[in-house]
Amino acid sequence: MDAVLRQVEQLPALLAVSRSAQVRDWDCLTLDRALEWARYFQHLHHRFRARPQLREALGRRLRRSQPLPLLGFPALGRCPQLLGLALLENRALPPAACRCLLRGLLPPPGEGSGCDPRGLALLARRKAAARLLALVPGPEGQLQAEARLLLGRLREEGQEAAEAAGQLPWLRAALEQLPQPRACGVVAAALALLPQGCGTEQAGDTDRAAGSSQGGYQAGAAGDGCAAGLLLSWLLGDQERFSAFCLCLPSSQLAFLAGHYSQLSRSYLDLLTSWGSRLVYDPLQGRWVKSCLDKAELSWEELRERFICLCQGPALLREQTQAALELLRTRDGDFKVRGLSVWTDLLMEVGY
Repeated sequence: MDAVLRQVEQLPALLAVSRSAQVRDWDCLTLDRALEWARYFQHLHHRFRARPQLREALGRRLRRSQPLPLLGFPALGRCPQLLGLALLENRALPPAACRCLLRGLLPPPGEGSGCDPRGLALLARRKAAARLLALVPGPEGQLQAEARLLLGRLREEGQEAAEAAGQLPWLRAALEQLPQPRACGVVAAALALLPQGCGTEQAGDTDRAAGSSQGGYQAGAAGDGCAAGLLLSWLLGDQERFSAFCLCLPSSQLAFLAGHYSQLSRSYLDLLTSWGSRLVYDPLQGRWVKSCLDKAELSWEELRERFICLCQGPALLREQTQAALELLRTRDGDFKVRGLSVWTDLLMEVGY
């Protein structure tokens, strides 16, 4: 097993070389050796995917061998595609080697059923998606396109990653390389695209799907549930990240997501509670003001707008919001007049 672990450590180096100018010296023999290594890594994935301890050991060794945790165990199953995509995008690859590459990616005659039918199609789809993304008009269109691409990738390997470690290293690394407002927008758009309910009772949905005879629906529901869980895990796993997410997005969008994802609604209400507790009443101005102006928090007007949007959401979200505000007012002294408790004033503003 030590030898296998040492071999797996070489995958990032193989992919790095395939993207470099060194491939200008590659002939068909060198290319065939590289493809053989890629198929060997894919074989390791198929062999160990059902053995959690070995799968985790391979994933750890793979992540340790690169500066950023872009690759995890699921990447082993996609090695031929990853290598092929890197080489096809590398203009330094000689024409003869490129022809050998295409022959190596195509299934041999008579063996189409024994090969992965997605190999070349997957390369073509991702290459085309990358090209088309630059042509999508407007920032909103690009955001939606990026969100759909992200969901497609999560659905492909999210179930396996959720079983292995509950997260995808490449997801964290990819999102953290984006500017924060962009990453927040992509995650919000992806969550909004998922079917209603897949983020609220995922375990129950999966159990019901397991008892159903509709195999395609089962796979789709499980994939959507895992995608939602992975996105929420990334979003809610860091308080500063979640705070930035809530500051970046408009009130109506956050209320929509809170109405669809109970995990997010609880964290969002907790965050609003934290921000509201830092407001102080200024009797000279006759309004609530920030206690520290340089803090990235909400003003009274912004906080009021957030709560109004929550109270305009689905019935369950309205009830949850009202109950939270009433509990906070009670803890604050249960005042019924303005200017003594921010929670009393908020309840009056939202009409309770």
